Amino acid sequence: MSNFNASRRRVLKTGAIAGAGVALPTIFTASSAAAFTNEPTGSSVTLGFNVPQTGPYADEGADELRAYELAVEHLNGGGDGGMMNTFSSKALQGNGILGKKVEYVTGDTQTKSDAARASAKSMIEKDGAVMITGGSSSGVAIAVQGLCQEAGVIFMAGLTHSNDTTGKDKKANGFRHFFNGYMSGAALAPVLKNLYGTDRVAYHLTADYTWGWTQEESIAAATEALGWQTVNKVRTPLAATDFSSYIAPVLNSGADVLVLNHYGGNMVNSLTNAVQFGLREKVVNGKNFEIVVPLYSRLMAKGAGENVKGIHGSTNWHWTLQDEGSMAFVKSFGTKYGFPPSQAAHTCYVQTLLYADAVERAGSFNPCAVAEALEGFEFDGMGNGPTLYRAEDHQCFKDVLVVRGKENPTSEFDLLEVVEVTPRAQVEYAPDHPMFAGGNLGSCNPGA
Repeated sequence: MSNFNASRRRVLKTGAIAGAGVALPTIFTASSAAAFTNEPTGSSVTLGFNVPQTGPYADEGADELRAYELAVEHLNGGGDGGMMNTFSSKALQGNGILGKKVEYVTGDTQTKSDAARASAKSMIEKDGAVMITGGSSSGVAIAVQGLCQEAGVIFMAGLTHSNDTTGKDKKANGFRHFFNGYMSGAALAPVLKNLYGTDRVAYHLTADYTWGWTQEESIAAATEALGWQTVNKVRTPLAATDFSSYIAPVLNSGADVLVLNHYGGNMVNSLTNAVQFGLREKVVNGKNFEIVVPLYSRLMAKGAGENVKGIHGSTNWHWTLQDEGSMAFVKSFGTKYGFPPSQAAHTCYVQTLLYADAVERAGSFNPCAVAEALEGFEFDGMGNGPTLYRAEDHQCFKDVLVVRGKENPTSEFDLLEVVEVTPRAQVEYAPDHPMFAGGNLGSCNPGA
């Protein structure tokens, strides 16, 4: 894993390489000089951006990194300030965080848990990162969240949709803005009922890791509650690129709906194979065969091209939303990069501002003070409407979008249309809901 050190770099807002002036990390040492891990003592503070720069979720990772760089620019007083201008909290002033200039280091998770942990550990130990954020895989998020709990730093999860991240694997040092599998099921089920009725037979293809498992459980439970039957659930390797052998059996299963619990490149390839097999032209049980993609993104829609037309799914956020915060972010991101941001970019940008804001409100980088400032925090102006960071599990609750592939897109970015904004109340659940049971938030760990 020596390639991590070669690929990581410390970058300022201007892109220059940083050197001296960074507090020495105290993680996993016996030093008692600092009150908490990597307490900043100089004029700057370092954040760790751990994203998939290679692997099946690399497109999301690239957009996440763009968003992080934009957030750092805004925090340091550059650009137009973006969502800092629409955020209901007014603690951020554009002078860094608590007056310290924001610097950052990056790592490549490779969409592999071990690689992601090694990358995060290096950023904490060698680079003095006081907060870690990023990722586009729930397996990665859970692994890195556990590491940050042990190390005594805050983890602001990136794109992670598994119920387990704020369920059985939740940690006191970890926080998630992104929605989860349960919320996708709760938002999608009523729409699917209206579109396809209550007498359907579903076949699931599922990415074989924590996200796929809980997404499958969530959408199956939500559709079976409507009266749908589930004829089969088949797990597929995350590294798979050709899904032909998994699609063929669907034809003889009696199913009239295929649910693709796949994300990123997996979804692009499995949907492409499904269309190649002619599933969308089939009539089964007297009904037109349908395909559902529970977790959608614009980047996936772009990769799948024509195949996404008319296919429904859910998403955390979409760049066409007309609320003040979303429009401000789209303007900032588009000005800097020349195209609109993805949902991955949105959640990562928001998480960075939420962390910085919590530090300002707490008056400290101490992770336990930051956690206290985030727990039960209600805010608005960041897209998705009024949002709550629930204290019991560190999950954000907000509106969820149901989308479908556009029949007549006007550009390569205009591929999805929002068909319903599901109100927050419809996707809320009790902290002890069975799908989220078994975990213990525990206590905040300040580290050193």
